[in-house]
Amino acid sequence: MNAADNYQFETSRRDLAAGILEQATLDLRRFHGATSAVERELYHDAYRWVISDDCSWPFSFLNVCQLLKLAPEILRQDLLDDASLGLFGYLSRRCARAARSLQNFSNRVFTKNRRSTGADPVPLTHAY
Repeated sequence: MNAADNYQFETSRRDLAAGILEQATLDLRRFHGATSAVERELYHDAYRWVISDDCSWPFSFLNVCQLLKLAPEILRQDLLDDASLGLFGYLSRRCARAARSLQNFSNRVFTKNRRSTGADPVPLTHAY
């Protein structure tokens, strides 16, 4: 195998690992309070995969974490916490994070623009 093939192989493995992790995340979130047998089974499959310490399968939770350079215990706790929130709680938390990110970004932009003008703003006066 040459270097290009090796790179493509590793990239494909990481992409597959990321896809498996994403599907487990979605299943934990979507089927947390499931009532049908099929949905409960999807939730339990994802849950068992996340809590397992088995490394014998190439795409076990621990091997996926290692491949993606993620801390398994922290990720495991985050996944299970997100699942317990349910969909509404998860979306609320994501919106709050997005709002904080937008606020931080706008604060940096406006602070930077204010400093770069080099002059004090001129007050507006009304002539009546």
